[in-house]
Amino acid sequence: MTSPTTLRPTATVQSEPQPRLRTSDLLAAEWIKLWSLRSTCWVLGLGILVLIGLAAQSSFDTYGNWPDYGPQQKSRYDPMTEALSSVGVAVLMIGAGTVGALTIVGEYASGLIRTTLTAVPARHRVVLAKVVVVAGVMLAVGLAVSVGTFGVSQAVLSGRGIGLSVGDVGVPRVLLANVLLAPVAALVGMGVGALLRHTATTVVTACAVLVVLPGFFKPSVHQWANDLYGMFPYYAWRTCLSQTHPRSGAALPTVAESWTAFALWPLAAVVIAVLAVRRRDV
Repeated sequence: MTSPTTLRPTATVQSEPQPRLRTSDLLAAEWIKLWSLRSTCWVLGLGILVLIGLAAQSSFDTYGNWPDYGPQQKSRYDPMTEALSSVGVAVLMIGAGTVGALTIVGEYASGLIRTTLTAVPARHRVVLAKVVVVAGVMLAVGLAVSVGTFGVSQAVLSGRGIGLSVGDVGVPRVLLANVLLAPVAALVGMGVGALLRHTATTVVTACAVLVVLPGFFKPSVHQWANDLYGMFPYYAWRTCLSQTHPRSGAALPTVAESWTAFALWPLAAVVIAVLAVRRRDV
């Protein structure tokens, strides 16, 4: 006859809670992800050189043709138009928007987003970390473009005595607007990427929203249409913020309206990106 066996309750092992990731860790991770994309270095590096080259070419053309300008043409001439032309801005916004879109679309395409959200369940923290890194990098790119194109163009134009300095009226505002073009476009690209999550479709849509779509709107007799037209960053820059002495008119945005457009577009894009990532499945 066997003696009864006494069953002892087994101790339950409680797993220790996972430590909360620090914001600095999230930023470091997003920094590594951004520069791990081969396209990042090429697009940003070559883009800066191309824009400075365009500014130099345009300035040399003006330098050579200046003696042929008439008195009225010379009186209306704004040397800041040589620093960053409409073509240069289109190139800048398309490049920045593409990089911004790829920072979020590339992660979905590779499947890395699943690992990221498993490690950081608070999805809004991931998106905000991306926003900080992308905005910071693009702000540096915009600064390099703004300073580089201004320095080259005004150095060339100074040979004709028409170059501007940083302290001249209207110049600081134009330089600041030129700096902000890159981060604004990049964050808009991120917002589009969070919604579409398809590389080709996202890049095309971001470029269309930033550069192509404003071309379909033209000033008209309807003030509401003019106000809508003036809210596009590309148009606000081209017709107002790029000029040392902006023109005034019912169909033209004011300086305050232009800065509002610059602020609302990236803010709306960040909100869209946060909501899209939080509410949609991976």
